[in-house]
Amino acid sequence: MFTKFGVPELLIILVIVLLLFGPGRLGKIAGELGSGIRAFKDGLNEGKDDEEEKEEAPAEEKEKE
Repeated sequence: MFTKFGVPELLIILVIVLLLFGPGRLGKIAGELGSGIRAFKDGLNEGKDDEEEKEEAPAEEKEKE
């Protein structure tokens, strides 16, 4: 029932959001959302790097022995 959103439905939602928040505040919200997503992605990549370092460390210790 709610799974098919067409162009008219999305335009109505956009107009309602624009009326509620206004163009200035909407731009601010979008910018904050973008920086939040960027920080989340950076955190994911940082966690991935930490895991790779942990996997490489035991291999390097074995080579030294």
